[in-house]
Amino acid sequence: MAKKGSRVQVILECTEHKTSGKPGTSRYITEKNKKNNPERLELKKFNPILKKVTVHKEIK
Repeated sequence: MAKKGSRVQVILECTEHKTSGKPGTSRYITEKNKKNNPERLELKKFNPILKKVTVHKEIK
């Protein structure tokens, strides 16, 4: 039997895109282990609208 996992899907959204004034959003979907990382995830990912690598934070 399979165990109940502690991995959950999270959405990462760009923090710099809101202040840029350009339309659209940059979002990524990934997984994290809720047991090992209870705090919000923060990764550097590529934003295709701004054409640069920016910080993406986990949203609810």
